[in-house]
Amino acid sequence: MLIGYARVSTVAQDLTAQREALVALGVEPRNVHVDHGLTGTNRARPGLREALAACREGDTLVVAKLDRLARSLPDARDIADELASKGVRLSLGGSVYDPTDPVGRLLFNVLGMVAEFEADLIRARTREGMAVARAKGRLRGKKPKLSPTQEAHLVSLHRAGSHTSGELAELFGVARSTVYRAIERATTRER
Repeated sequence: MLIGYARVSTVAQDLTAQREALVALGVEPRNVHVDHGLTGTNRARPGLREALAACREGDTLVVAKLDRLARSLPDARDIADELASKGVRLSLGGSVYDPTDPVGRLLFNVLGMVAEFEADLIRARTREGMAVARAKGRLRGKKPKLSPTQEAHLVSLHRAGSHTSGELAELFGVARSTVYRAIERATTRER
């Protein structure tokens, strides 16, 4: 049986091209497992977990490209080794990876290194873009849940002892962690 796996890194991206490629490689649409909006550098992905669990001895896991499976060489190797130990083949865009073939292993490692390199480039470009935006005053981070006045009021109510952290969170419409951070910031400023 052919089991397909597809992944895109952001919610805005579309899986259509990968799904079509998998179907063209013989995977039935009902056997395609997907991860939408998840990075390939993190192996903890529900769609990948489902795809690996669906594979039985003699099956083939099919991915359109290696970088859809993993964005780091160690993860790619681990997944390939896990599949091989279960007697499952790995098809990368129609080419079946043979872990016993030295040339196949070399090509697999080169593809894995390229996928990892691409992920490193994306991270570097993101950091550069954020630095430029920060220098221009456009990157300020996430908008605070509480205004400075609201935070001061929250801290004063907490210090008065008239409300618990849970009550303050409900009163201000924020999570308890926001209450704890506001109190911690006020305490730090006073030191």
